Amino acid sequence: MNVEKIQNKKVSDHVVEQIEKMIESGDFTIGEKLPSVRELCELFGVGRSAVRDAITTLKGKGTVEVKQGEGTYIRGFDSSSLFKSQVLLPSLKDIQELFQVRKMLETGMAEMASLNRTDEMISEMEDILSNQSESGWGSDYRFHTAIAKSSGNEILLQLVGFISSAMKKVMIEFYKHIEKDIKIVNQIDQQHDRILQAIKDQNPKVAHQEMMDHLTFVEALLQSSVLEKA
Repeated sequence: MNVEKIQNKKVSDHVVEQIEKMIESGDFTIGEKLPSVRELCELFGVGRSAVRDAITTLKGKGTVEVKQGEGTYIRGFDSSSLFKSQVLLPSLKDIQELFQVRKMLETGMAEMASLNRTDEMISEMEDILSNQSESGWGSDYRFHTAIAKSSGNEILLQLVGFISSAMKKVMIEFYKHIEKDIKIVNQIDQQHDRILQAIKDQNPKVAHQEMMDHLTFVEALLQSSVLEKA
């Protein structure tokens, strides 16, 4: 069990980070009761107020549930936390459901982008895809966000942002997982190119299908990588 002693002004924030890391690594599992406040104080080398503040923060994020008279328990991925900063890696079921939402939202988003895009927006997307200094999740996030902007729907842009926030950690891990497989990286790059071309051609039907094919491909790979770690 890897534990870092806390020596920083924002002690409770570091306690939060440590507990979240321990959940991700499996040191604490979903449904498990956290050690008592006293035990956590000893574990992290901090005072009671820091631990209590950390638990309050974790409760607000939906990471833990405090049961009166029983203690604090680890919760699973909570869809309500899409509208907060999600830090936990979602489960396979959560990934499936998030991709269901992505397919519904982003295929329509690609259609709208093909109808509403401007030359300036096309240039922005081309720059993102041609930028050799940025790759992986960062480039993918910027490209999908640029498509959302091109749709002209501000609420849709916000929804895509919320979902991207929820999936950030798992997508970063996914891109690390595939970065050495040039064939897969090239396939994803080609899919992005085809989505952009359909938007550029103002062809909503093709844009819809290319986005669906892309998300289906990424979902299958992502599920495989999660299963490999299970």
